[in-house]
Amino acid sequence: MLLLTCPYCGVAAEETELAPGGEAHLKRHGPGSGDEDFAGYLFGRRNPKGVHFERWRHAFGCGKWFHAARCTVTLEVFGTYPAQTTEPPADIVAAIRAKRPDWEGRE
Repeated sequence: MLLLTCPYCGVAAEETELAPGGEAHLKRHGPGSGDEDFAGYLFGRRNPKGVHFERWRHAFGCGKWFHAARCTVTLEVFGTYPAQTTEPPADIVAAIRAKRPDWEGRE
């Protein structure tokens, strides 16, 4: 079972208490953007085997969105952080590199 700690309320919640929201840190294109940009936003997603940054909502808790860094193979969680953060925090990147020295950045 996947266990993520909400960075807002501090509750360690099982995945059944959370709602997945897909890939984190996507650039959203607004009015005036081209069709290719919008299609890329809608359909262009990574599905890596390894470290992945995702959006989650604490659905049966505080209801807030947050980001999580985890390994899609082992379900190892490297950390969670607020959804308003535009890049993964340095401590989470350091935790990933400590366990996976060959990791080259956002996969």
